[in-house]
Amino acid sequence: MSVSDLATLLLVILVLCLLFGLMVLGWRRRGRRQAASVGEIPTTPEKLAELEFGPVSGVYVGSTIAPHWQDRVAVGDWGYRATVNLSRYADGYLMERGRGNPMWIADERIVEVRRADKLAGKVMPGNGLLVIRWELPTGTVLDSGFRADDKTTYRKLMDVRES
Repeated sequence: MSVSDLATLLLVILVLCLLFGLMVLGWRRRGRRQAASVGEIPTTPEKLAELEFGPVSGVYVGSTIAPHWQDRVAVGDWGYRATVNLSRYADGYLMERGRGNPMWIADERIVEVRRADKLAGKVMPGNGLLVIRWELPTGTVLDSGFRADDKTTYRKLMDVRES
């Protein structure tokens, strides 16, 4: 390897490290900017009501500030994709994430439950995502997305909600 090849390699590595650093800096700034509007993250109640459906395995796609499907929430650990088991209880939805804290979405906070084809930078053909739109105690409305391993469970998850 010649000196010019080594210099080029080091320059490329330096540029990549700089770009990665800027991405991390941007993610942290987004989290600080959103912290006030997201506020305190709701916790799972100690005693859950009756389990109505689930758990359904899949992937937690992320949460975004509604209605902007690409404005991913960077507060806490809500911005990271993770394997998840989604369960429908009589009083809300529980997402038990493999990487991250569980997410509890209480019925009184839910605006709508729908199927969608995109959320948090993820695009799925044929409305392959289940999206729960819900309001935080601060008044901020979020869209939280779930991609099930078995898409036929979406109808049941939504039917339970509508009954």
